[in-house]
Amino acid sequence: MSDGVQWMVGAVTSSGWMLDVHFARGIDAEELAVRMGARRGAAAGPMTDAEIAGLEVDSSTGPDNAVVRVGEHAGWAFAILYGCYLNRLEEVSHDGVEAVRYHYNAEHPPTTVLYARDGRTVCGYGLCEERVRWGRERDLFLPDLVAAGILNPDGDTYQDTGDYDRAERERRGLAVFEKRLGLSLPRTVLTEDRLPVYAVMGSPADDFEEISAWAGADGRPLPDRRLGLVPAGLRNDYERAVDPRWGERGTAHRVAAPTLHAGAVLKDPAPGTEH
Repeated sequence: MSDGVQWMVGAVTSSGWMLDVHFARGIDAEELAVRMGARRGAAAGPMTDAEIAGLEVDSSTGPDNAVVRVGEHAGWAFAILYGCYLNRLEEVSHDGVEAVRYHYNAEHPPTTVLYARDGRTVCGYGLCEERVRWGRERDLFLPDLVAAGILNPDGDTYQDTGDYDRAERERRGLAVFEKRLGLSLPRTVLTEDRLPVYAVMGSPADDFEEISAWAGADGRPLPDRRLGLVPAGLRNDYERAVDPRWGERGTAHRVAAPTLHAGAVLKDPAPGTEH
């Protein structure tokens, strides 16, 4: 039986507060990663969601970095994003590909769901804010929202104006995408599944070879060459070792965050201004 996607409401990655998933129909998982910024053939892993949290990727005070775990399910490729804010929906959807982006950020509601095709955003909305819709065909899913008991046919007023369970209402709004497009994602992607990992931003790091050589000479574990990213802890140790004035720079200039977290950029741009 299909897991659908309604279970994603309120779910988070190992970041503890965010879930960002790009879906694509018409390409495989590696092509999806490439369209999001990865180098072809540069997969690392496979890794679980929990193992991603232990990558120690510099994503707070250094260059903006991001990785994805990718797979395929129910006719869709999917990429779960970790790291800085990155919307590649329209890039993913070019050349006839259908794409969906689900973006949940606990600190910046609403959760948004967008559908794109042929390089253009077709339609989308925020969950529990469905009367504000975006895209070239903003009313494409309006009949589905009416049938789901969310909006009235005018598209501007809600059928239920009283108190309601917010999580249940979000599931109803997400169910429109699930049913209309046949979206599904296994719940196990956040618990036990080991999936290939690609760096989609910040790779290769400008000083990757330099720091790798230092790490090797010092007997330290080398950073993953396929990812091309430098762990924050390793960078911190390297800078402390090679910079005689490191101690004078102050904590404001040091890499202190030991783990990659899906929230390096806290302020989400408005849907119409994302790129």
